[in-house]
Amino acid sequence: MDPILTPLLTPRELAAMTEDEVRQLAKEIRAFIIETVSHTGGHLASSLGVVEITLALHTVFDFTKDRIVWDVGHQAYAHKILTGRMKDFQTLRQLGGISGFPKITESPYDHFNTGHSSTSISAALGMAVSRDLAGLDHDVLAFIGDGSLTAGLAFEAMNQAGHVKKKMIVILNDNEMSISHNVGALSGYLNQILSGKLYNRMRDHVETVLKSVPGIGNSFIKIAKAMEDTLKRMFVPGMLFEELGFHYIGPVDGHDYGKLVSTLQKARKIDGPVLIHVKTIKGKGYKFAEKSPDKWHGASPFEISTGRTLGKPKREPSFTAVFGDTLIQLARNDQKITAITAAMPSGTGLESFGKQFPDRFFDVGIAEQHAVTFAAGMAISGKKPFVAIYSTFLQRAFDQVIHDTCLMNLPVVFCLDRAGIVGADGETHHGLYDLSFLRPIPNLIIMAPADENELRHMLFTASGLSMPAAIRYPRGTGEGLPPDELLREIPIGKSRVLRTGEDAAIVAIGPMAWKAKRVAERLASEGLSIHVIDARFAKPLDESAILDAAESCGLLITCEENALAGGFGSAVLELLEQNHRTIPVLRIGVPDVIVHHGTPGELLDELRLTEAHLFYRIREFILENKSVRKHGNWNSEI
Repeated sequence: MDPILTPLLTPRELAAMTEDEVRQLAKEIRAFIIETVSHTGGHLASSLGVVEITLALHTVFDFTKDRIVWDVGHQAYAHKILTGRMKDFQTLRQLGGISGFPKITESPYDHFNTGHSSTSISAALGMAVSRDLAGLDHDVLAFIGDGSLTAGLAFEAMNQAGHVKKKMIVILNDNEMSISHNVGALSGYLNQILSGKLYNRMRDHVETVLKSVPGIGNSFIKIAKAMEDTLKRMFVPGMLFEELGFHYIGPVDGHDYGKLVSTLQKARKIDGPVLIHVKTIKGKGYKFAEKSPDKWHGASPFEISTGRTLGKPKREPSFTAVFGDTLIQLARNDQKITAITAAMPSGTGLESFGKQFPDRFFDVGIAEQHAVTFAAGMAISGKKPFVAIYSTFLQRAFDQVIHDTCLMNLPVVFCLDRAGIVGADGETHHGLYDLSFLRPIPNLIIMAPADENELRHMLFTASGLSMPAAIRYPRGTGEGLPPDELLREIPIGKSRVLRTGEDAAIVAIGPMAWKAKRVAERLASEGLSIHVIDARFAKPLDESAILDAAESCGLLITCEENALAGGFGSAVLELLEQNHRTIPVLRIGVPDVIVHHGTPGELLDELRLTEAHLFYRIREFILENKSVRKHGNWNSEI
């Protein structure tokens, strides 16, 4: 058979294809995804698992008018390929290229931006209600994975959808995994519900037999249907989805294109909310991904034939690995320490902790709000919980940080991985706002290590606190410093001086501190003497060190990899204002823009946050102000 997949292929052509042609197309799409992601990296296993259901969706529905929300969006690559983006697919997650997630500015076929989980049913219900208010008649669908269904937001949406009875379809993609193995009672329930196949087969068989009874068969069928709810409870435990008001269909083989098409056609005729339970294999079509789907959820560039990751091996351990190893070390000496993650044991570095301390490790699933309040419950009962969540995902638990932790001054330690610029996952995954949204909260200590050793000491420090603390650290490796043999407690709110100087002072936080030191050394070659402070704490600030540096140098620069609005620099400005100090200040950080996807290096260059940019920006600031002073025009009130 000649190749079917071409850049000119459109979804409308699918309806005219034979099932053999569609099966061939599915193979070609998988091969194309594997080939592309082997160069670009990306979310491989999720997209490989949903090729047939994607083809079926585009066969039955017209998404130029119908609407679909892909939950998270990890699984949307086949959708992108079928909707005019095949020719640009090699730019996936590259600077200036197409996003790894659905994006409304990228294609009219993308109807909602995604990237965080469990939003699809809420958004789709909003679209369905708006459709009906406008008197339109298009279909609305949500595509959600079994892992995403563990989040409260998904059930809040299902609760309302079952109440308002709007016509919509939810596709539940059940591959028994999210990123890591699913946990919790719901995962077990989905396995139980497979027994619904027995129920469905029995129901169909009984109906066929009754219809064959002359004269009275149809009457018996009516009686049997009246008994259906009772029968369901006998054969399908709970029938959770129908109790929530959804018409349940399934389970359906998610790789049987013909069955999927007929199921979708049936579902779109039902006037009310429908849930179609689809069983798929994550990573299907690539043996390495099928064998270890969690490892191939987010793939770096790789060699297709061997599955070997390409690129230079990392010589230094990542901040994530240092966090995991240090927490194990602390837990060996302190039985009160527990570790909590929200479906990311591998991503947050807690896998080894879970193996060594299974009774003290808790993966709560995709449920960040619950993770924080669960930790608060442990803390108020005498434990020392460390909650490891990506910076961007802690945004989802903002109220719980305030209401359930800080207002009661409970000793929960928030370990915020992926703080700062993350890279190819783009705007939904950069950790750019944690300093800004955490800083106003009372009773919360906020730390940021400049290097791996500082992270170790900060974790040790946090383990001895009797109040909440947050430690933010970036993705990737640090300075490659050899680990200190002994862990030491850092005095709360105490900075450290990395270099002394008198022409200007740089106060930096996190990995920006070592960048600032290297910039200061380069400026020294031009005759400028720069004082460099590693703040270490965003809250409380080392007030005396910052005020003394401001007083002695007369010029102040702040550096952070966080949004400038409300961030570390803002904290320093507030300190100066409170102490009636009016000196020129340059704040360097992430401006008020949405930061798209690309490599961290490319994005830092665009944002003018590389060491080279810092050198020129700081030099220009110092020279301009020295010139103003020299000519006697500097106004200390500016």
